[in-house]
Amino acid sequence: MHQIRPRRSALYMPGSNARALEKAKTLDADALILDLEDAVAPSQKDNARNLICEAVNQGGYGYRELVIRSNGLNTPWGKADLEAAAKTSADAVCLPKVESADEIKAAIEILNHAGAPESLGIWIMIETPRGVLDIDAICADQDRLQVVVMGTSDLSKELRVPHTPDRLGFITSLSQCVLAARAHSLDIIDGVHLDLSDEQGYLSACEQGRHLGFDGKSLIHPKQIQPANDTFGLTEGAAEQAQKIIDAWQQATSEGQGVVVVDGKLVENLHVEEAQRTLAIAQALSERN
Repeated sequence: MHQIRPRRSALYMPGSNARALEKAKTLDADALILDLEDAVAPSQKDNARNLICEAVNQGGYGYRELVIRSNGLNTPWGKADLEAAAKTSADAVCLPKVESADEIKAAIEILNHAGAPESLGIWIMIETPRGVLDIDAICADQDRLQVVVMGTSDLSKELRVPHTPDRLGFITSLSQCVLAARAHSLDIIDGVHLDLSDEQGYLSACEQGRHLGFDGKSLIHPKQIQPANDTFGLTEGAAEQAQKIIDAWQQATSEGQGVVVVDGKLVENLHVEEAQRTLAIAQALSERN
């Protein structure tokens, strides 16, 4: 089972911008996706790779989960990106535009051959119709795989679907990927909101993502961090209620009962498992302070 950790906010940071990489150390994002792909011009790929690897190894990012987004293995830079990432202290690599399980297996082979530690995870971007249609097979029985990230910008282009306030054209794709992630015990992060001036629309998108089952949201600007943390975080009193459920369940179990009522609501084993996850998230957030 993968470590339970908060992934409410995952901020993309351009790998070719040394100042941005330094500023990221002060931002309250749960995860930083250090980008070697879309945010980096072809002429800057090698330089960005060096910058990111040096920044990661220098440290100073504290609790933030560090994820290096590589170029695809069908590009001139993808293999070198993974080989370099394998020798850093990053928490994970992120593979763009994944459309098959074989792509993950190929990445794993490169990482293993490069000596990557077992702790180095894999995040995958689902950005195309093929990726969505094959998401169950893509996620099945994959070593290192931890997180699915929706790439709704590319998906919009591929589906010919506009970005509307209700995101109606994306709902099928989003929900299908949430189902697959949960079926394989993975976390899943919603796509970006591109209009930085549309604060209310962004808040609505966060709420919708939470209701669809996402664990967090991918972000393009620091101003989007706090709303994501608030929306996908724990509500006030959630940890106390979770502990109350666990205590009542343990008491009932010791008395040979299979169910218990807490505050007028029936509690079964499934509620206890969710309460345990809530406490794990609360503990992780508490340790940061």
